[in-house]
Amino acid sequence: MVEVDLTKTDLTREEILKLVLGPTGNLRAPTLLTGNVMVVGFNEEMYAGLFG
Repeated sequence: MVEVDLTKTDLTREEILKLVLGPTGNLRAPTLLTGNVMVVGFNEEMYAGLFG
């Protein structure tokens, strides 16, 4: 699991895109936006923390 705070990161745009895009160039699935948090991909522990 990788967490990136976009307000505090020094990652480049290209580096962030490599994290969130799959091999086809589309966003990795699933992609959810809840409040100001975007979750890309599936991680059971993270989902449990976000949604109970």
